[in-house]
Amino acid sequence: MKKKLIERHQTLREKILENIRDAILKGTLKAGERVSEPDLAERYGISRTPIREAFRQLESEGYLTVVPRKGAVVTSLSERDVQEFYSIKSILEGYAARLAAEKLTDKELDRLVAINERLSRLATAGDVKSFFRIHNEFHELFIKASGNEKLLELIQQLLKKFIRLRVASLSLPGRMEISVQEHDKIIEAFKNHDGVTADQLVQKNAAYGGQVLIKSMADD
Repeated sequence: MKKKLIERHQTLREKILENIRDAILKGTLKAGERVSEPDLAERYGISRTPIREAFRQLESEGYLTVVPRKGAVVTSLSERDVQEFYSIKSILEGYAARLAAEKLTDKELDRLVAINERLSRLATAGDVKSFFRIHNEFHELFIKASGNEKLLELIQQLLKKFIRLRVASLSLPGRMEISVQEHDKIIEAFKNHDGVTADQLVQKNAAYGGQVLIKSMADD
């Protein structure tokens, strides 16, 4: 019985996470808007504990800001946030690509090709959530291949904090398809063991992600 309660608790927590993420990305919940703990508890018929857990995770991902005694509000995003994140991301991942170009094995290169083929199918299907997850696998593979554990740790910490920005960028029209095309070029540079070109391409890809997101924010 206890196991079933724990599973239900976890399932509801995931559902709350998913619903709030979707509402923020679609603009149903807008920046500065309060997300009510009591309302969610009543809607799902649960205690506030899984809701608070969900809020903490959403805060770590950049979706919510939890204010003491006031509750959770949708975090506001600025152009500066986007510019700063993508500039740091591009430098760190570009450096990882430069290191990886000399170390990637044939098996790892084949894996990158297979991942990108899967991403192409997901882009055609318009499946942003699955694309985001598999996209992470592509980047994590070559970052790990760089052989620099501290670099991997820094990038993972940075990416976790800005999940919202990355999903928002990939959700924009045509963005997934362009990402797949850029990955093809990056793979080619890896196959040629060309670290300089791999670095430049990864930086360009990251910079473009930031540019299209800033443009979409200005258009809203």
